[in-house]
Order: sequence, then structure tokens, then C-alpha cells
Amino acid sequence: MDSLYDVAIIGGGPAGSTAATLLAQKGRKVIVFEKEKFPRFHIGESLLPYSMAAFDRLGLRAKLDAMFLPKYGAAICTSCGTGAVKFKFKDAYRVEHGNAYQVTRSEFDKVLLDHSTESGATVVEQTAVENLQIEDEGIGITIKSRGAEERVTARYVVDCSGRNAVIGSFFKLKKSYSHLKKFSVFAHYENVAREEGDEGTYTRLVRGSDRWFWMIPLSRTKMSIGVVMDIADFKALKQGPEEALDAMLREQPEIWSRMIDSSRVTPVYAESDYSYRNRRLTGARWLLAGDAAGFIDPIFSTGVFVAIESAGYAADAIDAALTNPRCRARVFKRYARATNRVMDLYLRFVSNWYRPGFIDVITQPTTRFQLAPVVNSMLAGNIEKSFTLWSRMEVFYFVAFLQRYIPVCRRHSLLPKASPSLGAAAIRSPEILPAPRSRP
Repeated sequence: MDSLYDVAIIGGGPAGSTAATLLAQKGRKVIVFEKEKFPRFHIGESLLPYSMAAFDRLGLRAKLDAMFLPKYGAAICTSCGTGAVKFKFKDAYRVEHGNAYQVTRSEFDKVLLDHSTESGATVVEQTAVENLQIEDEGIGITIKSRGAEERVTARYVVDCSGRNAVIGSFFKLKKSYSHLKKFSVFAHYENVAREEGDEGTYTRLVRGSDRWFWMIPLSRTKMSIGVVMDIADFKALKQGPEEALDAMLREQPEIWSRMIDSSRVTPVYAESDYSYRNRRLTGARWLLAGDAAGFIDPIFSTGVFVAIESAGYAADAIDAALTNPRCRARVFKRYARATNRVMDLYLRFVSNWYRPGFIDVITQPTTRFQLAPVVNSMLAGNIEKSFTLWSRMEVFYFVAFLQRYIPVCRRHSLLPKASPSLGAAAIRSPEILPAPRSRP
């Protein structure tokens, strides 16, 4: 391994591989340190249409088209069954791409990382970054692989290490969101019933009174299903993740009615307290990108989108700084401003999702003032600076605010009710339904 690189990237997930590929394509000498061996399991499986331009830039569209399920929209419904809305991406305001992908992350992340190697980056897996020494002309990086330590130097470092946030932890930059102390539990299932045609590819969100569920088709037969709730509410259940997930799914006819013939094909996974932000995103020789910069919430599938978007910004900033070191402070400041702006947009959207009234408004869309196409556009990943987008979203948020106090829209109880499609016995007692079979 060489000792001096233009750019070292910590982490080989979507942000790290995106930055590595773009910089390698520009002729930069790039190395990626990934602590795990790909493929590996990861959550965050639903992508947004506005990432398609990045995939074109990376030269990945043909590979992704051949491997993954297209995603043509999203559906949001209430657990009480009285509110529902479907968003077709092709109907979004100023949409450029009418679809995205639903992906198995172990496969998707490996495709992106392998593409980095093919593009000329050096990728070193099962290698952890142990220490950093920041100097005037670069950063000394101590790495550890299979018990052996080594030191390399890079002119710049992009931290894409995800929730580990190597540099954020090094400088104690991380701060959490007190109103987003959440717990999620999830698994993959085979043979969950779904709609025919394009709607069978939709991400489906089910909003309950104190929790929400996702249903993400990963292939023609496999689906990711999970639930998000407050950490305190999960602890009050006094159940393990597997028992809790099964019990919560049984209580939701909007979900359980689709799962009668399904089989769980993965362990049940759990994550908690994953919403945070770093107070700084840049230093003299480093940038934070992707989840290492911050992660808001899994709702609306913005995680991979923000990771890829910020990695593209980071690659452009570092390439500019390498070309003209005198512009470094300016382009790094512009990078931080752009990345923080994206996270701010989605933080506001997410924060409203958890407030009373928001679900009432979003499930009763109106075409007046272009509200439905604009909200659809936000869900698709449209973050452009546009007066139309900004003004219509302000109207939407104002209506959601009014809904907390005045019933501008029909209010939903969000309490699950048995569905007639489950049969009379199930209506009386959903608990008697058989649990999905669990494969060893």
C-alpha cells in the first residue's frame, strides 16, 4: 500500500463509494478504508428518484437497472384505515425521473463499492481507522487490519463512516435530537401480499397513534417490514425485539392482512437513538458526508439520498481544493452550507411527521396551489431552490399547523381496526391469526 494519497475515505457505504468513484474518475489518487467485509446486512433500502442523476454521473444506471426492483411511488395510510394517499413519482412537480429503486442493501452497497475499484480507487476492506494526526499539509491515518497497524497520509479525508462518525467522535462534534429519540425493529419476509403492477413496487407507510410502520418491496417476493416508535414506548413493552415486532404487526390489520402466508427470512434487527447531527462538517483537511455528517430519521427514505447527494458535493469540493488550494476555505464553506440545507429541509419534514395533524393533511391531498405535486416532489428528493417549491411547502406546513387546533381536514383516530378482508373471526380477535413462519 502506498503511503501518500490525494484523498482517503473512511467508510465504503453509499457515501464513501460515491465520493471515491467521482474523485477517481477525476484522476485523483483515492483510498477507501472499510472496516467490514462486503456484502453485509444494512437497513435503508428505499431510494428516491432524484438520486438517479447521481447514478448517471457515476455510470451505474445499467448495472442498477439489471439488478434491482424499480420503485414508482409511495403510499401512506393510517392504521385506522380511514386515510390513505398514493404518490406516483411521475406526477411530481418538475420530476426528471419517474422511478427510483428498491434495493437489498448488501447487494446495492457492494455494487457501488466494486464500481469504485473499477473506477480506479483503492479499496481496503476489514480495515479500521484507529487514529488521526492532522497536520498542515495532510492527515496521518493509523489503520489496523488483521491485527497489524500501518500509517498512511492523505492530503484530504472524507469521513463517510456512518453512525460511527470517526472524525465527529474524534472532535466530539455529535449532537442528538431530543425530539427524535426513536427505536426501530425490522426484518425481511417472503410472500407478503402486494398490489399488482407499478403499485406493487411502492413503499408503504402506515401511521399509528404512537408509531409508524414501513413495508418496502425488495424483490418480486421479498419485503422489508419494520416499525419506528419512541424508545420509552418500546421499553414499556418489556419485550424483546422479535416478540415485540410480531405483536405490533398482529395489531395492524392494514399490514397483517397481507402477511398470512408470509415467512420471515432474516433475524429481527433493532436500532435505537440514531438521529443526530454534527456541529461542524468541515475542517482544514477533512469533510463529513453521509450519515457521518448526520442522520435524521428513516421516514421518507432520505438516508441514502442525503448520503449520495452530500458525497457528490464533497467530491466536487475536494477536487476543487486539490486543483486550487487557495479556494479551499470557500468551497468547503459552500459544501457545509449545501449539506446542512438538505438536512434542514428533511429535519423539518420529519419533525412535522411526528406532530398531530400532519397525517390528516398529507393523506387528504389537494391539487389547489400545486400542493400535491409539490409534496410529491419533496418525497421524490427535489431539493432545488425554487420559489414555487418553498412557497407551496410553506402553505402545506401552515395547514398542518392549523390542523392541530382546527379540523381543516378530516381527523383520523390512528387506532387500528380489524379489516373485513380478514374474515369474521379475525375481526373479533386479530390475535388468533397464525404468525408468519420463521425460517431458521
